Amino acid sequence: MRLPKRRARWAWPRETDVPSELPPTAGLPLRVTDLLPGRAPFAERVAEWLQVEQLQLECSGTAAMVVALAAMKRLRPQRDEVIVPAWTCPLVALAIHRAGLKPRLCDLAPNHFDMDSSQLCLLAGDRTLAIVPTHLAGRVADVNATLDVAHRVGAYVLEDAAQALGAQHDGRSVGLLGDAGFFSLAVGKGLTLFEGGLLLTRDPVLRDAFAVSHDSTIRPDARMDWQRALELAGYTLAYRPSLLPLAYGRPLRKALAANDPVAAVGDDFGPDIPLHTVSEWRQAVGARALTRLPAFLDATRVQALRRVERLRQIPGITVFDDAPRQRGVWPFLLLTMPSEKARDEALRTLWTAGLGVSRLFIHALPDYAYLRDIVADTPLPNARSFAARSLTITNSLWLNDATFESICSVLERTVGQLS
Repeated sequence: MRLPKRRARWAWPRETDVPSELPPTAGLPLRVTDLLPGRAPFAERVAEWLQVEQLQLECSGTAAMVVALAAMKRLRPQRDEVIVPAWTCPLVALAIHRAGLKPRLCDLAPNHFDMDSSQLCLLAGDRTLAIVPTHLAGRVADVNATLDVAHRVGAYVLEDAAQALGAQHDGRSVGLLGDAGFFSLAVGKGLTLFEGGLLLTRDPVLRDAFAVSHDSTIRPDARMDWQRALELAGYTLAYRPSLLPLAYGRPLRKALAANDPVAAVGDDFGPDIPLHTVSEWRQAVGARALTRLPAFLDATRVQALRRVERLRQIPGITVFDDAPRQRGVWPFLLLTMPSEKARDEALRTLWTAGLGVSRLFIHALPDYAYLRDIVADTPLPNARSFAARSLTITNSLWLNDATFESICSVLERTVGQLS
């Protein structure tokens, strides 16, 4: 099956009721017909769409990272450190630890999600196995800056494109500038198998090593197959504004009422990382949904670019967009407020209002209690500032213009009152 070169206009599923809860991210809605029995070469079809030679399917983006790092470690056994941004998904640190390696944290550039290049140069050395630039929120990271450092010290570059399936740099998929990259297929990241991951490399030596690593690490698990199948079916039914109050809104408000923002955004991960195969049925579900993904990404891009321009009119707010030669994807809009006080004041109104306003990662990595034995607590002023001032706005097509404008009004009023 080839995806159509001429893309149909995206038609968002209609809700008969007034939307009561918007998702924090714009995931591709699944259809009941996607759940029909069948088989399909899912990874091959995604590779054809991305115009890459091959993709290796794993059960999550985290599992893909574990498989990749374990393979790199076998190829360069004298190296044991992996440099990552200090503000990123906590699962990144857990994946590095699961692969038997040590995370080293690089502070962010001022008011940006990219790593600070000067500190990166100081951290990288002869023990560095890999450096992990992160395409956060669908935005394309500066991989070239990381490549310069990695080449100097003989390290791999592993692009974390978990939130960026479909993003491009210079007309090519992200994940191709570095030595390898991986995508996530979790809920809310565009295309989903409920959980899934795709591993990408142009290097035939790494490709063979990834296959060997998969065979030595990943095992079939019937219990997980059933669990993920039920979760995927539940997502198909519940991912709509009329049912999201139960599936998303109620747990969110309960966690915030308990003063637990980590649980509210789903950052409360345990040490266990599931490592198992992906059933043929879930692959078939993904292959059916994939035919609608290009039009979905086009529609969300058009909406996002218009709304980025509106947010830029608010003094003191930074909203992240594509740089020249980049074409990211838009699951949500990532922005920073001028101060932590302003961010918290805006969230006091917006976070529980059902409008899809949220936070991405609550802390810099050392500030998660469950990571204290894994990551070192070092001075990270820019990462901690970014964590304290950032918020996200869903790019769901269910968020209409009038409701988006009401969010902007809250942000404007908050900034104005605290300036």
